[in-house]
Amino acid sequence: MPRPRTHDPQTVLDAAETLAARSGPAAVTVRAVAAATGMSNGALYHSFGSRRDVLARTWLRAAHRFLDLQSAAVTTALAATDPETRIAAVIEAAETPARLAEHHPDSARLLLVVDRAELLDGELPPELAAQIAATDTALLSVLTRLARALWGRADRRGVATVTTCLVDLPTALLLRRDRLTDPLARKHLRAAVRAVLELGPR
Repeated sequence: MPRPRTHDPQTVLDAAETLAARSGPAAVTVRAVAAATGMSNGALYHSFGSRRDVLARTWLRAAHRFLDLQSAAVTTALAATDPETRIAAVIEAAETPARLAEHHPDSARLLLVVDRAELLDGELPPELAAQIAATDTALLSVLTRLARALWGRADRRGVATVTTCLVDLPTALLLRRDRLTDPLARKHLRAAVRAVLELGPR
């Protein structure tokens, strides 16, 4: 009796990511992913569960890629003793969306088109929902640690200032206007983040 064909889970996530990045999250169906990977619908359901589960796992992989890139820059900022190195590292952390687009363009696009809140607004296995929620906790931890390192404070205004640099400005200058690969947009981002850091919190 022939053994069932095995499939690398990363291949499934790659297929789902490509579908979502190029055609939107609605394109990620069990049938479409199965066709792209050569799996049967039944094998895909057995290995990954529902279409929503596949999309959630794909989003999580992209989110972890983003957080890993950002974390490397943040680690440099936290370890730096001179202000200029620290500012440069925070600017690099702010550029994470663009750097992710360089290394994993479909992952960057996926995070732009798939709403995290929509993933959680439905039935997911508890462990998947917890992992998605944990990405927010990880980001908040980064913001708090940076505020403390930059200004010796992690109050609401300190964290809000770092949030402006790492969330608000990249979203406004790179993501909402779909300028992830625009060199001028990255220059604008660097200048804006530097200005906010120099002003600091109230």
